[in-house]
Amino acid sequence: MENEKSILKRSEEITGRYFLLLDQHIQDVISGNALEFMELNEIADKLAVSHKHLTDTIKKEKGNHPCHFYDAKIIEQIEKMLSESDLSIAEIARIFTYDPSNFSKFFKKWTGYTPGIFRKKIKKSKDQV
Repeated sequence: MENEKSILKRSEEITGRYFLLLDQHIQDVISGNALEFMELNEIADKLAVSHKHLTDTIKKEKGNHPCHFYDAKIIEQIEKMLSESDLSIAEIARIFTYDPSNFSKFFKKWTGYTPGIFRKKIKKSKDQV
């Protein structure tokens, strides 16, 4: 029973540290303190666990692969930047280390909209308020 609690606690700790590391790393990329996004195996190394253990733990704790949450957090920051800044879409793509074409594909896959259409929808909804 005690060992079971210890394992449960460890998986919660790894999950919590994973999400904290993601938030910090994404901010580092946005601010230019990191030149590119880390691969999942690099994140696992920073957390002192194997890639497989990280993947299994996050899937067990949260129900999805770690990459799902990584991408979701990136999208969240992109949406924030699209709605709160006047930076061009190409500049936002560059900040997030994408070329504009792949950036649009990535964004549309997640949101159903291109970055330009998303920005117009946000602007329109703000104008109506």
